[in-house]
Amino acid sequence: MKSQIRLAAMSSEQEGVVVQVLGGLGVTRRLDVLGIRPGARLKVTSRSPLRGPVTVRIGNAQIALGFGMASKVLVDVEGEGSG
Repeated sequence: MKSQIRLAAMSSEQEGVVVQVLGGLGVTRRLDVLGIRPGARLKVTSRSPLRGPVTVRIGNAQIALGFGMASKVLVDVEGEGSG
């Protein structure tokens, strides 16, 4: 079962596909330049506790996003435990 969650809520090593960027033109453009756009596959490589940065891998690039920006990215992830 697939579910949509915000990038900031994903756990370490979790993978998914970007569905939507929730924000204005500035946020959308900034994330697009980094490769974070609808259809992009990403993997969370690490995350800081509480409201710290989230590090993601997209292709060969590794990007750290602040909590606020990561909260604006909606990701389609595979459900835990479903094969």
